[in-house]
Amino acid sequence: MADNNQKPTNSRMANLHPEGKPRKKIWLQIIKWFFIVAMLIIVSGVGLFAYYAKDAPSISQAQLQSGGTSSLYTRDGKFLLSLGSEKRTYVNNDEIPKELKNAIVSVEDRRFYKEGIGLDPIRIVGSVLVNAKSKGVAAGGSTITQQLVKLSFFSTAASQRTLRRKAQEAWLSMKVEREFSKEQILEFYINKVYMNYGNYGMGTAADFYYGKDLKDLDLAQTALLAGMPNAPVTYDPYVYPEKAKYRRDIVLRAMLKNDKITKSQYTQAVNEPITQGLQPKKNNATSELRKVDDPYIKEVISEVKSKGFNPYNDNLKITVNIDQDAQQKLYDLVNNGSVPFTNDKMQVGATIIDPRTGHVIAIIGGRKLPSVQLGLNRAVQTGRSTGSTVKPVLDYGPAIEYLNWPTSHILDDSKYVYPGTNIQLYDWDNKYEGKMTMRHALEQSRNVPAVKTLSKVGVARASLFARKLGVNVPSDSGLSVAIGANASSLQMAGAFGAFANNGVYHKPQFVSKIETPDGLTRNYDSSGTRVMKESTAYIMTDMLKGVLTKGSGTQARIKNLYEAGKTGTVKYSDEELVKYPQYKNSPKDSWFVGYTKLYSMGIWTGYDNLKDGTPSGVGSSSAQLLYKQMMSYLMTDKANKDWTKPSTVVRRRIANGTQDKVVSPTASNSSWQLFVKGHAPKNPYSEVTVDKRKDEDDDVDTRFDTEDDTSSKGQSHSQSSSSSSHAEQQSSSQKQSSTSNNNNSNNQNQNNNQQTENKSNNQNNNSQQNTNNQNNQNQQQNQGNNSNNNH
Repeated sequence: MADNNQKPTNSRMANLHPEGKPRKKIWLQIIKWFFIVAMLIIVSGVGLFAYYAKDAPSISQAQLQSGGTSSLYTRDGKFLLSLGSEKRTYVNNDEIPKELKNAIVSVEDRRFYKEGIGLDPIRIVGSVLVNAKSKGVAAGGSTITQQLVKLSFFSTAASQRTLRRKAQEAWLSMKVEREFSKEQILEFYINKVYMNYGNYGMGTAADFYYGKDLKDLDLAQTALLAGMPNAPVTYDPYVYPEKAKYRRDIVLRAMLKNDKITKSQYTQAVNEPITQGLQPKKNNATSELRKVDDPYIKEVISEVKSKGFNPYNDNLKITVNIDQDAQQKLYDLVNNGSVPFTNDKMQVGATIIDPRTGHVIAIIGGRKLPSVQLGLNRAVQTGRSTGSTVKPVLDYGPAIEYLNWPTSHILDDSKYVYPGTNIQLYDWDNKYEGKMTMRHALEQSRNVPAVKTLSKVGVARASLFARKLGVNVPSDSGLSVAIGANASSLQMAGAFGAFANNGVYHKPQFVSKIETPDGLTRNYDSSGTRVMKESTAYIMTDMLKGVLTKGSGTQARIKNLYEAGKTGTVKYSDEELVKYPQYKNSPKDSWFVGYTKLYSMGIWTGYDNLKDGTPSGVGSSSAQLLYKQMMSYLMTDKANKDWTKPSTVVRRRIANGTQDKVVSPTASNSSWQLFVKGHAPKNPYSEVTVDKRKDEDDDVDTRFDTEDDTSSKGQSHSQSSSSSSHAEQQSSSQKQSSTSNNNNSNNQNQNNNQQTENKSNNQNNNSQQNTNNQNNQNQQQNQGNNSNNNH
């Protein structure tokens, strides 16, 4: 009989839970592997931390005590100046009020005195959770010690927030905690933080903002200074008083919560006006060097910020491209009377670059200016029309590049009305000279040929060419942009630098290298970008040489120097002349952009405001005269080299009045012209080298007269459709005729006084009266072309 109490040996439950393999063992395995993985992570983390920490910079008390400002050095390694105040008020620990220490600790690091390693794990975890919740950086986990380390050894640039730097920062914070007392750390921090307006340290700030020592500030004033390092520009009590009060009150609430002040003290302080005791805003004393270099320093700061660094807090070593001697010379020329201006209110903006590198070696932002740091820099303003200096960049350069026009290309300077309008375009002398070569049109700065050239190229294609040279011309601009576009002297010097550098463009730059305190170096020099064919650059330079020898720029000519350049003049609009009719025969703005192989210089002259005056007399030639003196100085003892004709350019002797009729190299009534290889007429004569060209060829007038206007009409209707549609809306920007020096080839040897007189006579141009043209909605696209500009 079977035993009913016998347990089955092959039941389902028995198979699932066999004896000797309880579930506990599975969980033990999981826990064991979890700890193994955790230990591996910890060991790996410690190893990685040690690997990064071993390269951390060394610590010295001098570094911790120094200001956080960046320093500028020249390319040869010489110290130039510091961006901070020339004098920092350093306060020792026994001079720092207890109230200020309490304010800083309360708002920045409540557990500062309890931390033993320079780090606050609780705060770090809290900031991670807050930031994760906000999906951004809403809270920081840095202790005061860590902030001191950052200011002393690292950059605040976002690109530098790496795991390597975080590890080094933590390691150095622990070292600082071991080697220095809490009071010393607070002392270093209080004297290092940036407090706006070039001020470093709270002692310096107390004097700047309140004219007092730290110990003499009241609670509210102390709280403001304690909170400012978080964002010194944002919490500027002069510019943003409401934001400054907001930050001050945060500090006061933190002090109250931390039991450092009473409720009554808090109430009294938060009710105190933010302006109470605030000194009138003042400019820090500036040295003569700072005054001379101010426009350059302003652009350095802007460029460093654009690269992601903070030049005020990051303790950077910045290598700049300035030539201090050239900077001083440029400053002296415009301020000491060497270059004549109409009066002291007449202004100037000028930039000099090295076209081979793009290095800005000198810049001037104005003349006869007060000692104001980081003031208006007219050299980089882009709200003024360039006048005819834009013609090589926007008109003739693209025609050579895209259409392969030779210097002998025939253009018709005859009556021209902008398509779709009744606005007639005039040249500076209210005359039309008929058919002429492109070379002659550029040399004499004729307006009609320039506009017809842009029409043939097409505005969209021409604007692309200009943008590659750093000049921003909207692709939907009207045809009037052919004789004036908004650009700065910096942009124009850079653009012409591409012609000087055989078609390779370097963006103008003030900074070549940035070194951070932790040893990282960023180099910003580049090999440049080819923006046009070498043939285009050479042909353009060859034509622009004539501007100085027999064209509109003879007053800028430097004897025996290989140079090229272009003038530009802008007239007043009809609306402006209604207010100031006495300005009718004067230019509003005068430009000159010139270059050698070694330097490119862009110059604007004019007035900030209409009421200040108008360039008149010799002042209308100030741009050319400044170029002449400055370039003469720059080229002293420098190699005076001509440009070498590339193999892609061929030279032909062309009969005057024709575009491509080749004649004997000795034929009269002819001149040498340049062609792009593959687009030149066949030469039945032997090739003649450049060196054999006769000097008298430069004096040959390649213009010839015609009474036929049909060519003009044909050109105006053959433009691209996109250009035509925008040329119809020119009611404001086409109202005035241009001005220019009437220096033709037969008057090349006149003296300067006679040239000035001729120039004045030639500027008596009549404004056009078409003020109510259709389609005014597109006028904003032609801003800065408010006149038919030119020299």
